[in-house]
Amino acid sequence: MTVGRRKTRGRRWSGEVTRRSNALDLEAEVFKLRSAREIAASLKRSADKSRRRKGAPYQSAISMLSFYVNRAGTNLSASRKRTLERAKGELRRLYGRA
Repeated sequence: MTVGRRKTRGRRWSGEVTRRSNALDLEAEVFKLRSAREIAASLKRSADKSRRRKGAPYQSAISMLSFYVNRAGTNLSASRKRTLERAKGELRRLYGRA
């Protein structure tokens, strides 16, 4: 019996988490926005109005952003990763934690 890779349909669980997360109802294609400020503002709006999150709004927003960066891994270009990392700083600023 050989141990192989999972079937393709079972490999993309992280995208499903991003779409159906119980933490936040994200705006469409939030992680594809061009500027860090736009990404952070969108995550803040989503976190502030969400009634399903378990933690504080800041905690939920930063957690979703970190999750996306970690799961995208090597598929992110260096410039995209920099933008998303800057979005973390923008979130801190928006929530008064910088």
